[in-house]
Amino acid sequence: MCTLEKRGSIFILTLTGLDEHRLNPPLLDSIQSALHRVRSESSSSSSALITTAHGKFFSNGYDLAWAKTAETNHRLKLMASKLRSLVADLMSLPVPTIAAVTGHAAAAGCILALSHDYVLMRKDRGFLYMSEMDIGLPVPAWFVAVIRSKIGSPAARREVLLRAAKLTAAAAEGMGVVEAVEGGAEETVVAAVRLGEELVGRRWDGPVYGQIRMAVFADLVSAVRFDEEKDSDADKVASRL
Repeated sequence: MCTLEKRGSIFILTLTGLDEHRLNPPLLDSIQSALHRVRSESSSSSSALITTAHGKFFSNGYDLAWAKTAETNHRLKLMASKLRSLVADLMSLPVPTIAAVTGHAAAAGCILALSHDYVLMRKDRGFLYMSEMDIGLPVPAWFVAVIRSKIGSPAARREVLLRAAKLTAAAAEGMGVVEAVEGGAEETVVAAVRLGEELVGRRWDGPVYGQIRMAVFADLVSAVRFDEEKDSDADKVASRL
């Protein structure tokens, strides 16, 4: 699950435990509940949010093992709907958001990381990885919208989506995907806190910050709000599990 700690003006959301932090409904609900608390408690002062994780993984994507039942299609749509709702909350959150990626972030886990305003990665472990090409699953259109919005270079997008490149911190920094590379897990979180404090120090109006973010990423916000029940991506995924 996850915890939410407040250090001064900085909220630190941590995916706890040493598992893969697979994005199943309980974890997604827990994260979204934490975001609701951040939204409520940041209304009267300038704040920032850092999302990080314990262990080897930031998040290894959807919980596909949980989805493999007679209700596979329903469960996939449920996870996708909850993740879309979570990302929509991140996009409208009235505070700067920072992902401190201290382990592997794959597929939906990579999407979760990239949905933050800034991504910092540890140098000695972990990668950003859109695994769909390697495991034979289609990429939802709204995932592509996240990639297109957050990775500016067409060549980099080709590497990420069409070659399933496992981006190390150095490679991701070189492509402009991440803000900075740090030595290890602790150093990455410390650097994220330092960046958060710098942003908080600007004393921006939170609702204005959220509104401008949504305007900047209007195409992404529109894609995230798309009604997945009218989309066939979950059906295609279910047929391959």
